[in-house]
Amino acid sequence: FEWMFPGPAVHRAMMASDTVALELDMLDPQVQRRLGEAMTKARAMPLSDDVSARLKRQAQAACVDDAALARLNPLLQVMTLSLLAARHEGLDPQYGIDVFLAGFARAAGKSVVSLETPEAQMQALLEGDAAQTQALLLEGLADLEAQVLAPRLMRIAQVWADSDHARLASYSQWCECLETAADQAFLTRLLDARNPALAERIEQLHASSRGVFAAVGSLHMTGPASLPTLLRERGFSVERIELQRRH
Repeated sequence: FEWMFPGPAVHRAMMASDTVALELDMLDPQVQRRLGEAMTKARAMPLSDDVSARLKRQAQAACVDDAALARLNPLLQVMTLSLLAARHEGLDPQYGIDVFLAGFARAAGKSVVSLETPEAQMQALLEGDAAQTQALLLEGLADLEAQVLAPRLMRIAQVWADSDHARLASYSQWCECLETAADQAFLTRLLDARNPALAERIEQLHASSRGVFAAVGSLHMTGPASLPTLLRERGFSVERIELQRRH
């Protein structure tokens, strides 16, 4: 729980801004509705009886209503179950930082906006071709069955908690998530392909407000097409602040 509360530097930055921008403002009822619609309308894919049974077993193991989960695209089912895998290590998506920041900002009287649309996020997750999607599905399902996802998620969470920028920057070398062409294409869609739109939206918000506190996932800060790089190209001065590690 201690990770949820902003430290002094983050608190000062938020309070000095009049706008808090998140990838998606999950406390906005319209965002919730549109995200739900986008998730349920996502293109389905045919599954063999074996894969369907394996998904159902994983849902039951995670104490999730497998009938409700089955209404989602199969790849979204695997992604949902993958996030839930870290609950046994003390990381629960229900206590994610985005929801906390949205509530904190509202309580402080800040304007809260989304940097993206729910539809754009779903497109980034699911726009791969059929072969890539099938490969990601089977790989993710195998990882769930092998119970290797929780340690991977904890590893990146600890890198973030330690403010270990050098380690984060070398994510692709130790994440065990770029083993195939499908993995590489997915990560490119998830990060590099979204960063230009995030940078453009942040620039627009800065032009129309006194100050913007923008919060995005840590992996958007890495790679040659990172968000800081794109913001520098747009004329922003970008400085990395070293935070004191928590013990």
